[in-house]
Amino acid sequence: MTRQNRRGTVLITGASSGLGAEMARQFAALGYDLALCARRTDRLDALADEIRVSTGRIVHTAALDVTDTTAVASVFHDLVQRTGTVDRVVVNAGVGTGAPLGTGRAEANLATAMTNFVGAVAQTEAALEIFRRQGHGHLVLISSMSALRGMRRSMTTYAATKAGIASLAEGLRSESIQGLDVSVIHPGYIRSEMNAHVEQRTRFMVDTPTGVRAMVRAIERRRAKAYVPAWPWLPLGLALKVLPLSVVRRLT
Repeated sequence: MTRQNRRGTVLITGASSGLGAEMARQFAALGYDLALCARRTDRLDALADEIRVSTGRIVHTAALDVTDTTAVASVFHDLVQRTGTVDRVVVNAGVGTGAPLGTGRAEANLATAMTNFVGAVAQTEAALEIFRRQGHGHLVLISSMSALRGMRRSMTTYAATKAGIASLAEGLRSESIQGLDVSVIHPGYIRSEMNAHVEQRTRFMVDTPTGVRAMVRAIERRRAKAYVPAWPWLPLGLALKVLPLSVVRRLT
């Protein structure tokens, strides 16, 4: 695909590894130019070089810690200056650390809340400012299947942040901002660096390319909400909403 028939520019945060890195590869393969942000710039730059060689796409990179809310706005606007326009922003940066509340590990839960939710709000603020000025844009927020119900132990804060992200997306859709599409993606068990410590035989776990392919497909369709991969997470998602907490506890 040549530069002349490019499909637009996608900005992805948390793009140095895991789902973010694989989304970058797959969007580039579809013909998108990229603006990639992450804290680990060495890995980010290596990924950018890989994508340039394999696809010929234009890839911009920037260092970004999404908990630095002032930096989020500055980096997003700088990337717009460098790319000319940003057509889609994928709010993906996140961490999976956590501990049971009240067990002396408050720093892990606060770090998760700051990165996953406060950071997501900062990214959404910056993206919406850009999209309102442009008159168009597609905001994609990466939530989780864990957002559908309260989770126990070390998952409690993580699940709450992901529920907050889903609520943020719904609120923006309710606002019906002209020219703006909003998607919230709820991934199920997709193998990534974040969950590398999880038992390899976890039920329904899929490899990174397979899981991300389902995510990218839903994003390309501009789905308002998607449980991915659809099997088994679509029926499980519907069930999770109504099952008693005692049953949910055994499933998670």
